[in-house]
Amino acid sequence: MSASLTQAMADLIVVFYKYSGNEGDKYTLTKWELKNLLQNEFGESMNAAHDTSVVEGIMRELDDNKDGVVDFKEFVVLVTAVTIAANDFFLDWKKKVLHKNHLI
Repeated sequence: MSASLTQAMADLIVVFYKYSGNEGDKYTLTKWELKNLLQNEFGESMNAAHDTSVVEGIMRELDDNKDGVVDFKEFVVLVTAVTIAANDFFLDWKKKVLHKNHLI
């Protein structure tokens, strides 16, 4: 495994535990902790994180076992989904730029 991928995985773990345990269990994210994580870590790309109903919807989708909190495994699903969406966005953008410049 490349050092950069190993670092990315370590960073993912560090970010999760930076927000988990501020209230409640240190191994899970409450809705409030998840909201803070989304706002602080995704910044402008996740403007919807300021909307309580959006955060509640994300929480419902992530909380696979319906225990009212998001554990690390459930959190990774969010990161994976956002990463896939970002990849799709950039692939579409690249195709549009290449097409516009008549390179494809």
